[in-house]
Amino acid sequence: MPRKFALPILLVIILALFLSPRCCNEVSPDSNDQYPGQEGDDMTNKVVKTDEEWWQILTSEQYEVTRKKGTEPPFTGQFYDFHEQGTYICVCCGNTLFSSEAKFDSGTGWPSFWAPISDQSIQTAIDTGFGMVRTEVMCQRCDAHLGHVFEDGPPPIGFRYCINSIALDFVETEKENE
Repeated sequence: MPRKFALPILLVIILALFLSPRCCNEVSPDSNDQYPGQEGDDMTNKVVKTDEEWWQILTSEQYEVTRKKGTEPPFTGQFYDFHEQGTYICVCCGNTLFSSEAKFDSGTGWPSFWAPISDQSIQTAIDTGFGMVRTEVMCQRCDAHLGHVFEDGPPPIGFRYCINSIALDFVETEKENE
């Protein structure tokens, strides 16, 4: 790429990051009623909604990231420095995505996981936005944009699933009575 184009492209990327939504997802998954269309853990139950239906159940920030493939700014999401034990689920449909056991601190400002909870919980696609070639990570059940996966994660697998906090909800592991 010619040098004269590098600075404008970098500025566009920086502007896109800082103009993205900064709001955190404050929904807590108390029941499956919150995720219409979810029936158990069967990954084959596709959730399909119109844009209007998604607008009715998501905040504008959640909609921008999950339905329009946006990105929250680094170090702003509620789960980037979060260390509770449990399961991360899709904010759109409640699909089980990642375990806290697979979470690690990548230093990037987004929650990072070395593997999804199941190969059937996510899907990937090539993303050529912003002049880069990356692998997009989406929810298998509702096609929500979650983030991207990179090949610079920890051994032995070597993957870093870099996920937007706002695309996730968290279900804490129940603690046994002592």
